[in-house]
Amino acid sequence: MDVMLSEQDRNFRDFCRDFAKQKLAAAAEKYGETDDVPRDMVKDMADAGLFKLYVPESLGGSRFSSLRVCLAREEMAGIYCPADVTMAMQGLGSYPILLAGSRKQKEKYLPKIGDGTLLTTYALTEPEAGSDVNGMKTRAEKTSDGYVLNGTKRFISNGYSADMMVVFAKTPLAENERAISAFIVEKGMKGFEVTNRLKMMAPHDLVELEFDNCPVPEENLLGNPGEGYKIAMDTLDVFRMAVGAAAVGIGKRALDESLDYARRRKQFGRSISDFQTIQLKLAQMATDLDAARALVYRAAILKDRGEKISKQTSMAKLFATEAAYRIADEAVQIHGGIGVMHSSVVERLFREIRAMRIYEGTSEIQKLIIANTLLKESK
Repeated sequence: MDVMLSEQDRNFRDFCRDFAKQKLAAAAEKYGETDDVPRDMVKDMADAGLFKLYVPESLGGSRFSSLRVCLAREEMAGIYCPADVTMAMQGLGSYPILLAGSRKQKEKYLPKIGDGTLLTTYALTEPEAGSDVNGMKTRAEKTSDGYVLNGTKRFISNGYSADMMVVFAKTPLAENERAISAFIVEKGMKGFEVTNRLKMMAPHDLVELEFDNCPVPEENLLGNPGEGYKIAMDTLDVFRMAVGAAAVGIGKRALDESLDYARRRKQFGRSISDFQTIQLKLAQMATDLDAARALVYRAAILKDRGEKISKQTSMAKLFATEAAYRIADEAVQIHGGIGVMHSSVVERLFREIRAMRIYEGTSEIQKLIIANTLLKESK
């Protein structure tokens, strides 16, 4: 897919690839699967300048590039999942501020997110509001000096380690009873606590949050009251394609592991790579991988050009996560009994890709977005 990348983008991808193979591979060896966020890993990522992708040039960062976020996540995901999750959450928690924050909010938070001093996250999902965002129960009641938050958020990645986050809550308006607003909430605020650490089939820092009469200053409102839904959807438009990029990274690692194993594994007196059945699997895996990467890069390039990309980002997220799941499944099959052992790389990849078909919009939701956009365009 190099044909879709500039020389500068290829150089950046190669930098991320080298960083992942050196620093992240070492972190994976040291920490293994974990539901913590290793602080030395965060420091390495910050020192490499990866979080500065989310910081504007005026504050010491660089011009935001959806494509470069995708390239970074593609290279990291197959090497060490906690690093990819951290890259994702630094983006999800900072992009709403970049998008709708005041100058004061940007100056206060973005440089510290960029240098890794602050870890952040994105609190949208609730026990009764996953795909149905309008089913949100968390509310923010207006007071004389700000708002008071009440409610529960669930499946919040890096939520235990995060120092601050963007939280979405219902703020009914006269003209819109279902209006949602976005708030910057910091750890340590009264009435805010992490109530549960949740366990996934592929571990990472995942929690449930509780807001019990949590006062939030007026200055922590992002944008205007009632703009939260748009902020949330505009943010997801960018980071859904980045989920697709992470899926491509997992698919690539699964294919690489399968190619290596197929050459080494001997059955019936020869390498299993000589068998047409295995060759057909590898061919389909490689084709799915290239198609997924092309859809991800297309969506990112169009976004960076300023075009509307809801349909394209949903296509990228849908196809890439489903394709990577198929690739990981075939990788396990190629490895046979070794593939289902807990110590196997492909077994880990199979567990890691499964959740990507759900979070930031299930595959079914992506199909609905695509179909609704197509129907509107066809009028």
